[in-house]
Amino acid sequence: MALHPVILSGGSGTRLWPMSRAALPKQLLPLAGEHTMVQETVLRLAGVPDIGQPLVVCNNDHRFLIAEQMRAIGVEPAAIFLEPVGRNTAPAAAVAALHLVAHDPDAVMLLLPADHLIRDVPAFHAAIVAGIKAVEAGYLVTFGIVPDSAETGYGYIQQGDDLGLGGARRVQCFVEKPGREAAEAYLAGGDYFWNSGMFLFRCRQFLDELAVLNPAMVQACDAALRAGGSDLDFCRLGKAEFAACPADSIDYALMERTSHAAVVPAAIGWNDIGAWSALWEVGDKDAAGNVARGDVYLDGVTGSLLRAESRMLAVIGVDNLVVVETKDAVLVADRARAQDVKQVVEYLKRNGRSEHEFHTRVYRPWGWYEGIDAGGRFQVKRISVKPGEKLSLQMHHHRAEHWVVVSGTARVTCDDDIRILSENQSTYIPLGATHRLENPGKVPLQIIEVQSGAYLGEDDIVRFEDIYKRS
Repeated sequence: MALHPVILSGGSGTRLWPMSRAALPKQLLPLAGEHTMVQETVLRLAGVPDIGQPLVVCNNDHRFLIAEQMRAIGVEPAAIFLEPVGRNTAPAAAVAALHLVAHDPDAVMLLLPADHLIRDVPAFHAAIVAGIKAVEAGYLVTFGIVPDSAETGYGYIQQGDDLGLGGARRVQCFVEKPGREAAEAYLAGGDYFWNSGMFLFRCRQFLDELAVLNPAMVQACDAALRAGGSDLDFCRLGKAEFAACPADSIDYALMERTSHAAVVPAAIGWNDIGAWSALWEVGDKDAAGNVARGDVYLDGVTGSLLRAESRMLAVIGVDNLVVVETKDAVLVADRARAQDVKQVVEYLKRNGRSEHEFHTRVYRPWGWYEGIDAGGRFQVKRISVKPGEKLSLQMHHHRAEHWVVVSGTARVTCDDDIRILSENQSTYIPLGATHRLENPGKVPLQIIEVQSGAYLGEDDIVRFEDIYKRS
C-alpha cells in the first residue's frame, strides 16, 4: 500500500506576529529550529515505510516560496496545488484525494498541517505504522495527542473501545475547546486526547464517505480539478469552481459524522505553535527560564521569550514577557496574553496598515526587495536578483527609477536599449519606459533602486511579459 503525505500549508499564523505575516506566515519561517516549519514537516517523514514524495496544498501567493524551500532540502514534491481561495481543510484534502486516487486507486493519504512541531520523531513514525493497521481494517484515522496539561485552546477526542489494531481506539466523540474545569477533568480521566488535526485514510474511502455526507463539496472539488491546469511546476484549481465549494474542516465535514473514525494515541512531543507562549514552552531555557534568540542582553529577567531579528535587544528587570523585535515592528506582551496578539493584526487591517501583510523584505520568485527609506515622492529599495533570474518586462504610469549596481552583473532593458551594467554603474528608467532587470551572472545581483513620482505603490506595474506567469 503506497503512502502519500499531503502537506496543508494554508495558515496565516496571526498570533505569531510580527514574525508571521500574510506574505510570509509561520510555516515558512524557521521558528523552532534550523529549517522552516514546512521543511521540518517534510524532513521528519524520512524513514516512514513506503512513503512517497509529498503533495503540498498552499496559498497561491506562497507558491514560489514553497517550491524554493522544497528545493533547498532536496525534495521534489509530487505536486503543489494552489488554492485560489481558502476553503478550510476538508476541500483541500478532497482535492488531494481526488488527484491521488486518479493515479493510484489504492492510495493512502497521510494528511499533515505544515506548521506543527514534533520532537519525538521515532514515536511519530510508530504512530503512523499503528494507524496504517487501522486503515487496512477500514477505519478513518486521526492522531490523538496524549495530553500533559489541561489545555483550553485545543479540541479533544474521547477514546472508545480498543480495536485490537496496534493501539488504535474507536472514537467515542469529538469535543470543542473546553473550559478550564472540563479540561482538568479530561486530563484527570485519562481517556481524552488533544485533537492534532493530523489524519490517515484510504483516499477512496474518504471520498466515498464525504460524497454521502457532503456531496456538494466533492462535486465542487472535482469540478475545480477539471477546470484547473498546470502552471510552471504548479497545479492550479479552477477559481470559480473552488470558490463555490462549501468551506468546512475535516472534523466537521466527516470525522464527527462517520461511524468509521478511529484514534491512534500519540505521545510524540507535539505542539501546534499557536502563539509565542508555545514557543517559550518548547524552547531551550536558561537558568532563569528564559528563551532567547538573536543579539539579546538580559539582566534580571525571568520566564520570558526574547527574540531579536535585526538589532540588539536589551531587556532588564522584567518577568514572564514576550519581546519580539523585527525591522519594522516590536511586540511586547505578557506571556499569559500571547493569544491576544491577533488583536494587533486586526487593528493593522482596520487601519489600512501593511505591517500585518509584509515584512520590510518582500520575497519574489526572482529574489527579494526591501525598503530602505521613503518620503514625499521618493522611495529607496535594495533589490537582490538570483543568478539566471529576471523581473517581468514592465512599465510604470506614475514613477521613474534610478538603478545603481552594488554587486554582480545586470542586464538592463529600457525600451529598445539593452545594456550590461557592472558594479558601481547606474542607469535611469524614465516614467512610462518599458524595462526589465535581469541577472545573467553566477552570483546574486544587488542593486539600489531610487523611485520618484506622484505614486509609488506596488500596484503601479503593467506587465508585458513574465516568465513566472504572474498577471
